[in-house]
Amino acid sequence: MIERVAWDDLPADLRAAVEARAGKVIAAETVAEGLNCAVALVLETAYGGSLFVKGVRHTDEPGMAALQCEERINPTVGGISPLIRYRFDAAGWAALAFVFIDGRHADLAPGSGDLTAVAATMRRMHELRIPSFLIPPFADRLRDFLEPCEAEHLAGKHLLHTDTNPHNIMISTHGGHANVVDWAMPAIGPAWVDPAYTAVRLMECGQSPEDALAWLSGFTSWRDAEKRAVRAFVDATCRQWAATVGEGAAESSNARFRHLLKWHAAGLSAGGGRPLGHRTPEAS
Repeated sequence: MIERVAWDDLPADLRAAVEARAGKVIAAETVAEGLNCAVALVLETAYGGSLFVKGVRHTDEPGMAALQCEERINPTVGGISPLIRYRFDAAGWAALAFVFIDGRHADLAPGSGDLTAVAATMRRMHELRIPSFLIPPFADRLRDFLEPCEAEHLAGKHLLHTDTNPHNIMISTHGGHANVVDWAMPAIGPAWVDPAYTAVRLMECGQSPEDALAWLSGFTSWRDAEKRAVRAFVDATCRQWAATVGEGAAESSNARFRHLLKWHAAGLSAGGGRPLGHRTPEAS
């Protein structure tokens, strides 16, 4: 786990830069879970209100690239992810201050009431425009693990988040809306990819494969997904994870991904669509 730097341990020049824009910091809480950044703080400020601040050292090249990507994509994903209020660059650190979400991480476990809100937000994500700056194709994420001709099946025209784990989905206290945060690894690809990743997360959180796939089948993008594209996605992901942690350690995760193939194997028409005889529940 990455070591977090508390507010009082940050360089004085960076703290001064924050307070010059947002006002005196009245309270500071370090966020322990999630996030691959050295600074993750909830700050209560005199006139900036509550802010979520994440930051990295200039010497952290991957961290800087991720933070810069989040900054550039933020106007595109506003309304789905909180907007940036301030940007700070001082004392060898870069940081972004986001509007604070009064809420909690999504509950993806069996019996959760959050799944409708999560599905509704993911449908809105299908409608996001493509930003003007370069975002890599989703197939590039898996290129080293795709067989010849598989990459073309993962082409698409939708902005993807690609990491919809529960820490990156916040449910607001007021209204119960789902917010998808941490847009550090976006890609361009088929719209069904984020719902499919999320269905695997549902299984990881204890949902049965049947229930997770029933939730996933509420997405038109998934029902219309090409069988060859889903096969390429699952096979390449399984190869990648096995290469990363070893065949044995990867098996439980890879088994969850392979359940995605069972849904499509149940009887798809040639052009995609739902399995024959399968009743599709609405996920919103």
